[in-house]
Amino acid sequence: MHRNLLQITLVFATLFSFSSVAQETITLEDVMRGTFFGRSPEAFQSMPDGIHYTMVKSDDSDRYVVKYDFASGDSLGVVFSMSDISEVAGKEIPFSTYTFNSTQDKVVIGANIRSIYRRSTIGEYYVYDLTNKSITAITDGRVQYPSLSPDGSMVAFVRNNNLFRMDLSTREVAQITDDGEENNIINGSTDWVYEEEFAFTKAFWWSPNSEHIAFLRFDESEVPTFSMDVYGNELYPQQEVFKYPKAGEKNAVVTFHVHEVATGNNVTALDNIEYEYIPRVAWNPENEAIVFTSNRHQNKLMLYTVEPDEDYEVEEYLTETDSAYVEVNDNFTFTTEGDLIFTSERDGYNHIYITDEDGEEVEQITRGAWDVSEVYGTDDKYVYFQAAAVHPSQQEVYRARISNGRIQRLSTGDGTAGATFSEGMQYYMLSFQNINTPAKFTMHEADGTELRVLEDNAALIERMSNYHYSPKEFFFVETEDGVELSAWMIKPHDFDETKEYPLLMFVYGGPGSQTVNNNWDAYNGMYYQYLASQGYIIASVDNRGTGMRGRDFKKITYQQLGHYETIDQIGAAKAFGEMDFIDEDRIGIWGWSYGGYMSSNCLAKGADVFKMAIAVAPVTNWRFYDSIYTERYMRTPQENASGYDDNSPINHVRKITGDYLLIHGSADDNVHVQNTTRMVEALVQANVQFDLFIYPDKNHGIYGGMTRYHLYTKMSNFIQENL
Repeated sequence: MHRNLLQITLVFATLFSFSSVAQETITLEDVMRGTFFGRSPEAFQSMPDGIHYTMVKSDDSDRYVVKYDFASGDSLGVVFSMSDISEVAGKEIPFSTYTFNSTQDKVVIGANIRSIYRRSTIGEYYVYDLTNKSITAITDGRVQYPSLSPDGSMVAFVRNNNLFRMDLSTREVAQITDDGEENNIINGSTDWVYEEEFAFTKAFWWSPNSEHIAFLRFDESEVPTFSMDVYGNELYPQQEVFKYPKAGEKNAVVTFHVHEVATGNNVTALDNIEYEYIPRVAWNPENEAIVFTSNRHQNKLMLYTVEPDEDYEVEEYLTETDSAYVEVNDNFTFTTEGDLIFTSERDGYNHIYITDEDGEEVEQITRGAWDVSEVYGTDDKYVYFQAAAVHPSQQEVYRARISNGRIQRLSTGDGTAGATFSEGMQYYMLSFQNINTPAKFTMHEADGTELRVLEDNAALIERMSNYHYSPKEFFFVETEDGVELSAWMIKPHDFDETKEYPLLMFVYGGPGSQTVNNNWDAYNGMYYQYLASQGYIIASVDNRGTGMRGRDFKKITYQQLGHYETIDQIGAAKAFGEMDFIDEDRIGIWGWSYGGYMSSNCLAKGADVFKMAIAVAPVTNWRFYDSIYTERYMRTPQENASGYDDNSPINHVRKITGDYLLIHGSADDNVHVQNTTRMVEALVQANVQFDLFIYPDKNHGIYGGMTRYHLYTKMSNFIQENL
């Protein structure tokens, strides 16, 4: 065994038996048509009572929401169907979302929903009364984020940047705010940068007693405007204009307010508190608002309680600090007594803690040299969570007893497990997958007892037996600097150890991310199977800065994004090149977004190692990216100019000697095509030849119609011509 290849126990035997019948080679057409995608329970959700759940079933003529019993799995019949609601409404309502009220006699239905940016949507919404079979539109036209009050009597929503509420018994609509204006004031929903980087769009929250609505107001008036051309099919292109705070520029001024349902008044709180961001808001069981605030450096997260009484008293609740940055996530929940369960990296790994309702006593629940990735909830005796406790490349589902921290593993097998719990945490749906097994969905009681299989994807497993398939081999690769990095490798199905093969590396590498995952990858994973069948070895490495290996491994990249990551990818490529079966003169690398940034840096700084690189939608200088993400890891350009410039591929283009393909969507609202145009100019002025392709009117995902097929064909051709 090569000294830099430390095999570990996560190398699996191939699941799919190789029969004597000739097997097919995976083609690019197979990948693009979705041949290897499995099935999953459609629109599974727990009903408010916690003992029933619903799923969507479809046939050639209709779509149905069907009710089931958690314990027995028995179907209790159709709750409603598309034909039901369409008949009552007098027009077709092709519903795609539905939410029950607390008494389960009304349901809010969403139809004709379209995306705005990555997470934000707008659509037509209706309230369907299951008792009298009546349906009412939530105003005329499209609205955003309709949310039922906990008592089921009202629904709040956003329209034209203003917040409203509707009484479900009288259908009367009350306007809560009236100053909303595009690219100026937003009430009840988030601005672009909050949506992208704090990962939420609905910025209002009902109190548990339904008497108040907490909401955020964004004043974007001083935020710089970004515009991009949208070419479409018209004679003259249009411009899309929106507020986008780049690193070091002004952010929206965000304020916290509480709407009183009884009086109709809006109260402003946190007036005397200094903060830059409000990344989360929640209500505790005592009907107190918990407001999370952060400074601009994002290294101090403060939690405050706001009591909606006569004085709206604000008190400090909990403080999290870090010399680098504090992660913002949804890993928090409350016990019925009002104690807060949350995660923190304060001991060097992301673990679960509990604090009392006053935030004064903090106790650690889970411990160990591993990270908790998600907290699902609590039943007051146990907290249920997902963690990478066995190996960074896989995830397991656990529960921990709150009183003593004793943990119980609920999932089995080596791979990636996740759970969706019922209201009240009595039951959960478990998903499990690994490199050889498409996702399997099973129903369980809270103690892990399996009740039934919902979907085993047996048809896909059978279909896979007809194809050549080379499972990923997992291992640690050690760089010349002595750093051990998680990695995987795919070899051709007819691999011959006496031959030398070209190597293509796939990289992402961003803070807290992972590409070395033990899961079923029906898209890129099968694309790599296709490339392997063409005679390539494919590999991926999680460099320093990636997740599930503790705080220090992740945060070493602070204030110098791209530095250690590029060193590690180059070091891994050198280690691969020393292997007998890899041609060290034919090593390439590709990545998308942060991965495009990394592949560009690797081709420049590792010119003696990499023969070619593909960069899709790359950041080429962090000065061009948004404030929240970039400053979290880099601080501002004004504070850390060298950190921004020293690791920008734009400033290293003269070192490039290999073949380079740049790809971008012209309507990328996230990583603006400006990144590529500036890279192009630097390459031209350095007289470095390269290839460029722009996808008109395509966003960061570069998809739609035949676009993805075209993109992956272009990449494949470039790889085959230059590697």
